[in-house]
Amino acid sequence: MSATVSAPTSSVFSQFYALTKPRVVQLIVFCALIGMVLAVPGLPRWPELRLMLIACLGIWLVAGAAAAFNCIVEKGIDAKMKRTAWRPTAKGELSDVQTLLFSAVLCAAGSALLYVWVNPLTMWLTFATFVGYAVIYTVILKPLTPQNIVIGGASGAMPPVLGWAAMTNHVGPEALILFLIIFLWTPPHFWALALYRVEDYRKSGLPMLPVTHGNEFTRLQILLYTLVLFAACLMPFAYGMSSWLYLAAAVVLSVGFFTYAFKLWRSYSDELARRTFRFSLIHLSVLFAALLLDHYLL
Repeated sequence: MSATVSAPTSSVFSQFYALTKPRVVQLIVFCALIGMVLAVPGLPRWPELRLMLIACLGIWLVAGAAAAFNCIVEKGIDAKMKRTAWRPTAKGELSDVQTLLFSAVLCAAGSALLYVWVNPLTMWLTFATFVGYAVIYTVILKPLTPQNIVIGGASGAMPPVLGWAAMTNHVGPEALILFLIIFLWTPPHFWALALYRVEDYRKSGLPMLPVTHGNEFTRLQILLYTLVLFAACLMPFAYGMSSWLYLAAAVVLSVGFFTYAFKLWRSYSDELARRTFRFSLIHLSVLFAALLLDHYLL
């Protein structure tokens, strides 16, 4: 009897959890945490650690709410794509009402947490990020323009700004540098994915760059963006946010990303596009981890 009752509960929990896009949200929270850590000189004390934990939880809740709302809007598109057809909304396992209510509860809880226990600035910036991703990007930009990833990337680049605001109650130039890095990283990251998933995007009707402008043009754009990104990744060192440890990591990672982009531009294959996409994830994660280590070790 107990086994029969608990199984569906676990299944429903898994479905709602999947709506939050855990891997994406984990990266968002990680980038926000980097912003928090860099905003605090030296080792944080307990009050600052407590504030970081609360801010991370609030940002996680609102980011999960945005992801769930995205699943409602794109359930028809998700159902046509192998990469997303497993999502509970695409499979019809969760209704629009259930998903919308779940998203609203997460957003309200996260916003209240940030407003009361962190500061109003962080709450409003986080809510603006929710609107930017869930409404402006998902509803307006994504189906209308092949530059959706470029313009919509502003929402995805906000986490370090949120983290910085949580600890300082203002947005400093350091936070904007971190924003710029993620903003420039986003297009080559997603376009590499779109190259080897181009048929999925064509079926879905989304005007992704490989669909509207072709494979060769997209590869050139990836190459050019990795060059501009390379320069942006040097800015923390140039501004004095970091030292030689970060600089060495930034140069190695940026050369690696550019090398992948160059090979992809010269000779395309789906496997190389997959490897470029995977390396882009390593690039951003290790880059920010290097900032963290540099902050404490040097």
